[in-house]
Amino acid sequence: MREPWVVGVTGASGTPYAAAVLRALFDADRPVDLIVSRAARLTILDETKSPFRDAHWRADLDAWIGRKTAQGDVRYWPAGDLAAGPSSGSYPTSGMLVVPASTASCAGIALGLSKDLLQRAAEVNLKERRPVVMVPRETPVTRSHLEHLIALHDAGATVLPASPGFYAAGAAASAEQLVDFIAGKVLDAVGVPHTLFSRWSGQLGAH
Repeated sequence: MREPWVVGVTGASGTPYAAAVLRALFDADRPVDLIVSRAARLTILDETKSPFRDAHWRADLDAWIGRKTAQGDVRYWPAGDLAAGPSSGSYPTSGMLVVPASTASCAGIALGLSKDLLQRAAEVNLKERRPVVMVPRETPVTRSHLEHLIALHDAGATVLPASPGFYAAGAAASAEQLVDFIAGKVLDAVGVPHTLFSRWSGQLGAH
């Protein structure tokens, strides 16, 4: 039975994180169900100069992540489709990764608003006790942001801020290495193998 990872992309800055996670899931031969919020389309366009359109989603996905996905097991669900598969708990999934997660999406999921398919799918995975990883990128944060993140944690989600470590490449780390570090931590959180960063070996200067 197909049990995809649902990847939700919100309008927060940081779409390269989502692209890296998607590439790694495809590299690991994991099926993917993709949901891109309306706001995320604007962010993808702004950060990559590439559009993301419902009618041309596969070509636009390929251009965005720099990968041909024609042979990959990937489905796309429009964010406005509240009757889509991931809106129901009876739809089998491995869990959901919300990357990047805007403060609005964190609040909506924490409060159970289900204002679009992305929020509804995350709420469904939480209620079904499946893994959910939230990757907030906003900084600094307000008290309300923190309260929503605590609520998500208490509901069973893994809150994984986009805060990369430098021990793999040091001060000379490239933007790509920092992005891959976060993508790797997301996959670590759900047990998907990857080679996105060098792991700490316990020895200084060993990387």
